[in-house]
Amino acid sequence: MPVKIRLQRHGKKGKPYYWIVAADARSKRDGKYLEKLGAYNPNTNPATVELNVDGTVQWLQNGAQPTDTARAILSYKGAMLKNHLAGGVSKGALTEEQAEAKFDAWLQEKAGKVQAKEAGLSEIQSKAKADALDAEKAVNEARIAAAAPVVEEEATEEATEEAQVEGEVTASNEEE
Repeated sequence: MPVKIRLQRHGKKGKPYYWIVAADARSKRDGKYLEKLGAYNPNTNPATVELNVDGTVQWLQNGAQPTDTARAILSYKGAMLKNHLAGGVSKGALTEEQAEAKFDAWLQEKAGKVQAKEAGLSEIQSKAKADALDAEKAVNEARIAAAAPVVEEEATEEATEEAQVEGEVTASNEEE
């Protein structure tokens, strides 16, 4: 029975959410699976991946073949590296402690990269909000500046009309 590590689609239309599963290659895409290994949510930025690395490595060592997308996700989370290091341990090229040290160092480096991306995205988002606020303030100031001469003209017209009325009233009072 050939086993594949692949994605199983869940979620609603337009908002996919995937389970990473080990399944018989002959089963349907969203059909029966042997073991759920994790979850992948591409709707977030950066994409959220939860993965049982040890379980995935066990399936890889037993001969399960990941699909192209699943291989990229496994590589992103370090399962492929851990499988590679486990192969080196079994051949005697390095010890278990050395393999764990290399894997932990890789995880630390990867975590730093992910945090840097999240910080950069939040900085870009806050800058976009600040730019939008500045643009809105400029539009409001322009609107107020455009309305100010109209108000002044109306005020001068009212003052002129009042002066004319007063002039007419004083002229009619003088005639009496």
